Amino acid sequence: MNQFSPQQSDRGDVPGWVLITLMTAGLVVVIWAMAGPALGDVFSNAIDRVLSI
Repeated sequence: MNQFSPQQSDRGDVPGWVLITLMTAGLVVVIWAMAGPALGDVFSNAIDRVLSI
C-alpha cells in the first residue's frame, strides 16, 4: 500500500530550511568574530609552550 496520495507534494518546507541555514551561518559568524581573537591567543600560547620545551 502506498502511503502517499497523488495529490500530496513532497517538496518539503524549503523556506524553513533556508531560514534555519541562514540563522545557523549567522550565529557561527557572530560567535567566531567574538571568540576568534581569544582562540588565536590560546593557540599561540600553546605553540609557544611546545616550542620552548
